[in-house]
Amino acid sequence: MVTEGMEAITSAALGLALDAASLRQQVIAANIANAQTDGYVPLDVDFDRQLADARRTWANSGSVDAASLRDVAPRLVRAAAPDAAHAGLDMQVAALAQNGVHFQTLLKALSKHYALLEEAVSDGKK
Repeated sequence: MVTEGMEAITSAALGLALDAASLRQQVIAANIANAQTDGYVPLDVDFDRQLADARRTWANSGSVDAASLRDVAPRLVRAAAPDAAHAGLDMQVAALAQNGVHFQTLLKALSKHYALLEEAVSDGKK
């Protein structure tokens, strides 16, 4: 199996996941703000499916590289359920809170990743 440096893959994947979580936060906030607006079409973020596709590509090719993530990007899409924004503000607020926790977890992971890189570069010396 040919594998690119884990640093590049981890940094790229975490960066994309943070972008997706940030966009998702904005989308959920917009859905909440427009929940009572007639004709509003709720939005969602397409990211998880794209990331799963990239993982399948890695599994099928036997190669893992950051380049296969270049086409993966969080994108706005119409919500699968047309009445998702109208389904309940409590559900949207819960999704907002869950996404906030997810975002914080991703930030911690990225911070730990960079701390490990710093440790490796400094050869464990402080």
